[in-house]
Amino acid sequence: MGTITPYETVKGRRYRVRYRKPDHTAAEKRGFTTMRDAQQYPSMVTVSKSKGDYIDPSSSRVPVQMFADTWLRSKRPPMSKPSYYMTLERAWKNHVAPVWGEREIWSIRRSEVQDWVSELATEKSRTVVLRALGVLAGILDVAIDDRRLATNPARNIRNLPRAGQGKRRVYLSHDQVATLAACSAHPTMVLTLAYTGLRWGEATGFRVRSVNRLRKRFVVEENAVMIGYEIHVGTPKTHEKRSVPYPDRLAPMIEQACAGKGPEGLLFGDGIHHMRNSGSQGWFANAVTRAQAID
Repeated sequence: MGTITPYETVKGRRYRVRYRKPDHTAAEKRGFTTMRDAQQYPSMVTVSKSKGDYIDPSSSRVPVQMFADTWLRSKRPPMSKPSYYMTLERAWKNHVAPVWGEREIWSIRRSEVQDWVSELATEKSRTVVLRALGVLAGILDVAIDDRRLATNPARNIRNLPRAGQGKRRVYLSHDQVATLAACSAHPTMVLTLAYTGLRWGEATGFRVRSVNRLRKRFVVEENAVMIGYEIHVGTPKTHEKRSVPYPDRLAPMIEQACAGKGPEGLLFGDGIHHMRNSGSQGWFANAVTRAQAID
């Protein structure tokens, strides 16, 4: 089964277990704080060897960082949308790597991950916390696939942040929408967003061919997102093409927006996506400031 011997450390007595791996070579595992835990370990090894689930402890003495690049590469476009990949990369760099990057995977305990999640939740939103946890769990899944880890300590975490704790949603009245449009450099786009429920990237990505003026419908098949200083055009968030109606009151404005443009021309903008000026100092933010001053 195995041989157990005690040894002394600055933190007190610990126990060492010597046993045989499946290839019959000698191995040992140190650091057990109680004799009971040390006695149970050889039995666990025997069971795992009989099931073919044995993981050599020495193969688990590698840092989380070793698997991060592999996991992130598997998420790069076209496997994921550029905007989604950017959020994963940011979560790794800002929240996961500083805490877990240098930790050897064998040493990570589920209780530690729970403490990390709980602490992060006091500072960050639910979305940020869940994304960071998902990144860590995904990276450790790679280690499991490589048979360097038996179970994933970042899975089945309890006490996650609850849904519905985000910012309060604000809905504009018809008068407020009209005021915002009047204060904007691009009133047609503001009214389109307000009365169709389209996402910002979907509307800014519209081309003249996206408009069915006879049926008064938009065909959503592209989505424009700002990644850094570049605009990337791809499929919508759900990857599915859909048709969205717009009200009669918008028809004359949409007709005017299409005038003089070919099928590939941008509906909102003269060859330049309005998204470029959508930041905190852009045209939309300025329109909101002016509308609030009037209101």
